[in-house]
This record gives sequence, structure tokens and C-alpha cells, in this order.
Amino acid sequence: MAERFAEVSVITHDGLVRDHNEDSVVVGPWTACATVTTAPATFALPLTAPVVIAVSDGLGGHPAGELASSVVVQTLARLGPQLNDSDAVRNAVEACNRAVYAEAARHPAREGMGTTVAGVLLTGGEAYVFNVGDSRVYSYGPEGLRQISVDDSPSLPPGQTHTALITQIIGGYGDPEPLDVHVSTHSIDDATCYLACTDGLSDVIDDARIAAVLEEDRGVAAVFELWRAAITGGGPDNITVALAEIVSVETPSDRSS
Repeated sequence: MAERFAEVSVITHDGLVRDHNEDSVVVGPWTACATVTTAPATFALPLTAPVVIAVSDGLGGHPAGELASSVVVQTLARLGPQLNDSDAVRNAVEACNRAVYAEAARHPAREGMGTTVAGVLLTGGEAYVFNVGDSRVYSYGPEGLRQISVDDSPSLPPGQTHTALITQIIGGYGDPEPLDVHVSTHSIDDATCYLACTDGLSDVIDDARIAAVLEEDRGVAAVFELWRAAITGGGPDNITVALAEIVSVETPSDRSS
């Protein structure tokens, strides 16, 4: 029987306008927190255990956005191998929320820090897509590109495609309240890949451009091209992209049969 792997290519960058990167990203046990990668990195993780891939966009205008996003991805890296269904994913995101509030409570200057999260938990046969805020997850396969996360943003007037307003975040001011964590379940197959990104990508290039890149390339080449398109579009915000593909590798017994 073939063994399944998640091959994940990642880039996180501050863009051309911001003076630092408030985005963070997690791939299985690996995290990049409020840093800049100058080239995409690639990971191959066996799906013999659950693998979480997620991006987190610390909110500009709030204190310590980069810390809030770091807390989220580090929490998901710790909890990821234990997650196995939709309820577990919701509970993990709620744990991220509590962790952000707890970190803010230790330092009054950090009160109100907040962040988004969007990602996918990959298991042997299911993909659990989750998000809070306006970072996104797309799937791309034979049916084309589909956004499978849910933007937490107000309804837009005709002709407007983006807004800086967010109706729900992780963290924030006041006391923590239960989140409406968006979670959906999908059967995984080798023909479908999953793209998680912050709005530094999705606010700058449209879905048609994302689909065109994924039709032409996958892996490091696709992630680099998406980043380059956002930079060419002005790079007004931090840019983080994680592209996960499912691959099957024959075991020795398969090859000998």
C-alpha cells in the first residue's frame, strides 16, 4: 500500500511597505514567527500522524500583533498531532484564543493584541479546514480553485472586493468570548492541493490569478510566483503563503508486487 505524505511549500515576507512582519506560519512541528524567509521552504511530512498547516496574520494597529500570531502557531504546533476531528480543531483554535489573552494579561502594554488564523489539518483521509478572521484557505483540483474558508468581514457594496474591517479575531480587548470557528471537512486526494494565505496575497491578486499560477506550477515554483505577483502588485502588506499537496509514495512491498 502506498504511503501518503503532505508536501508543503512556504514563504513569509514583510512586503514592500511594512517595516516588519507580523505574520506567522506553522507546518507540522515547524514554525516561522514574525520573521522573513528570502526563499520558499519545503517540507515532506508523512500522514501517519495528523499534520496542521496554518497562517496567522497579526493585526496592524493593535499592540504586539506579531506576538499574537506567534502564540497561535506555536499553540497549533503543540496541539496538532493530537487533533483528529472537527471538534478537536475547534477546541484547538479556542485554546489559541485563550493563550493570546493570557499572554496579553501578563503585560498590560499588550492588551488588545489580536490575530487571524486560517489553515488545514490533514489526516490520512480527511482535511479539516478552519479559520477565524480574513486569512484564507483555498483548494485547487479538477474542479478548479475554490475558497473553502469563510471571511469574517462585513458585507461589501457592489464593486468592492476587499475591506480592512474584520468582524471576528483571535484575541482583542475585553474578556475572551467563545469564537465562531469556521470548520469544514473534505475528503483528501492526490489531485487536490490546499493553499493557506494571509490577505497580503488575497487582497492584492485575485482568484483568477491564483488559479492561473496553480494551473501552471506547484510546490516551490508556485509559492514563489504567488509571492512575486503580490510584490509586483505593490506588496502593501505582509505576505504569507503555504501550499500543501498530497502525494502517495510506493512502499517496497508495492514495488515488488
